[in-house]
Amino acid sequence: MKIKNIGLAWIGSSDLAKSKKFLVEDLGLEISVESPEHNWMELCGSDRAFMLGVGKDDGFSPVKPGQNAVVTLTVEDLEAAKSELESKGIAVDQIIEIPGHVKMAFVQDPDGNYFHLVQMLN
Repeated sequence: MKIKNIGLAWIGSSDLAKSKKFLVEDLGLEISVESPEHNWMELCGSDRAFMLGVGKDDGFSPVKPGQNAVVTLTVEDLEAAKSELESKGIAVDQIIEIPGHVKMAFVQDPDGNYFHLVQMLN
């Protein structure tokens, strides 16, 4: 089998309104699809290169809120992003740098899902 593309990752949410606030207002993602009747939304960054799906926990999926794969979100300036999030009361872990390659830090949404904020240095 050959994987052609990875275009979407998704996470479970216990409260879509809280997830939406965190992802849109706090992180700055854009909603590309919103389907309240299906308890689902899809979000993207400004380049629209990758989609993040968020679905309300339906009790049937084995993936529960807070048990996601780590989704990486690329930012232009990690220090500025960290300051902005902390000004909103959102904890951001210590910035780790791999010289000449990347700066990175973890942040969690209200369900405990981890997001990896990265700034590419090359």
